[in-house]
Amino acid sequence: MNLTATSKQGEFQRIHTSKRSTEEQIKKVIRHQQSNARKKQHECPQCFKNFAAPSALAIHQQTHTGEKPHHCSQCGKTFSRMSHLKNHQRIHTGEKSYHCSQCGKTFSEMGSLKRHQRIHTGEKPYHCSQCGKTFTQMGELKRHQMIHTGEKPYQCTTCGKGFRSSKELRIHQMTHTGEKPHQCSQCGKTFSQMGHLKTHQRIHTGEKSYHCSQCGKTFSEMGSLKKHQRIHTGEKPYHCSQCGKTFTQMGELKRHQMIHTGEKPYHCSQCGKTYRQMVELERHQMFHTGEKPYQCTTCGKGFKSSSELRIHQMTHTGEKPHQCSQCGKYFSRMSHLKTHQIIHTGEKPYHCSQCRKSFSRMSHLKTHLMIHTGEKPYQCTTCEKGFRSSKELRIHQMTHIPLFHQSQAGAGSELVPTLEPVLPFSTQKKLAPVRSQHQLLGGPETRTGDVGFVPRFWAELPHQKQKFSPPFFSTVNQEDE
Repeated sequence: MNLTATSKQGEFQRIHTSKRSTEEQIKKVIRHQQSNARKKQHECPQCFKNFAAPSALAIHQQTHTGEKPHHCSQCGKTFSRMSHLKNHQRIHTGEKSYHCSQCGKTFSEMGSLKRHQRIHTGEKPYHCSQCGKTFTQMGELKRHQMIHTGEKPYQCTTCGKGFRSSKELRIHQMTHTGEKPHQCSQCGKTFSQMGHLKTHQRIHTGEKSYHCSQCGKTFSEMGSLKKHQRIHTGEKPYHCSQCGKTFTQMGELKRHQMIHTGEKPYHCSQCGKTYRQMVELERHQMFHTGEKPYQCTTCGKGFKSSSELRIHQMTHTGEKPHQCSQCGKYFSRMSHLKTHQIIHTGEKPYHCSQCRKSFSRMSHLKTHLMIHTGEKPYQCTTCEKGFRSSKELRIHQMTHIPLFHQSQAGAGSELVPTLEPVLPFSTQKKLAPVRSQHQLLGGPETRTGDVGFVPRFWAELPHQKQKFSPPFFSTVNQEDE
């Protein structure tokens, strides 16, 4: 009798517990629905985004209105949120109270420290539901998802161009204003972005804290390391919607797309020349200023950019890190490798819009277009004749340099200038070239009537102090003079 009573009591408790559990679940669902209902009460009328509180909605709406009520007393910069202003003010105070326990690096914000620590842990908690790509930050994921949706909610009021974030828009607007508020304390160079200044400062410090696990190469930026690693993986995640070409970097895709659109938003104020990239314009402006801030420590030669300096330094080290997968040939530049690979693929991606002729290189297309436009930018300073390329100009300039006659008397005889025109270039190519210093000076190897190019060691010859340095020679009998 006691066993039956106990059994009934246990069954009653199970039913009661199960009922209570079901009631709790129902309550949770109701609370969740109420929470969602509250969220929907605070909806943005412009983009229909939902917010839990009216204050959050008010802050969000400032992204549409552009309102920035909080001002920095030191530099005048404005912010939509007080918290953003406080973070910004640490730039002026230099306060960095958050330390990384692994590498000792300091940060002005806790959020920046947490993001940095993911470099050490490798954690990427944010996943794209469409392509599976992972990210260390939610902001990175949201920006990435706009690639799939094509959404660009932030528009430039000057040129109408759209951007995925307000930060990208602000940076773009500086191309119109020319504003560069961030200055390097060591060399005085100014930058539009703090990130660019920090990257630049590593030139002075030589800091390269990011290592490639496959080849050991070091980088000053995490972004540069990621881009480099795609050389090993072969990953090209960025696709051109017009021609299907793939790229390892978003920047490469954007630059490529300008080939289709013809867009060149950056103008030189001195000569009016236009460029697709700000960095191209800055390099061009150095032609006007003559500035070459990057010097080679080996030979002292100056360069307009750090990339040009790095490429030059490979001439001293002999380094050629880029290998062709088809023939094994090595190249010092990735661009040279890409140009070379077209030999294997036969690809000609650059098309003339007027006659539909195609070319393997953009430079070849540009030269070809001059046939249609009649443009001849390279002018001879002697006769003012115009040419489409510097190579054509150099060949033409040889026609203005006089020939030099030499008597049959031997090596001691004198070279005498003549008014004879230089032979046509097609004829010069057929004649035997000068092979040695002895032959050049009229020794036994020299044959009457031979004409040849002056070798590269011309400047080192004994007669280099003569008033003339002809590129061609003609040997004739003394009786002919």
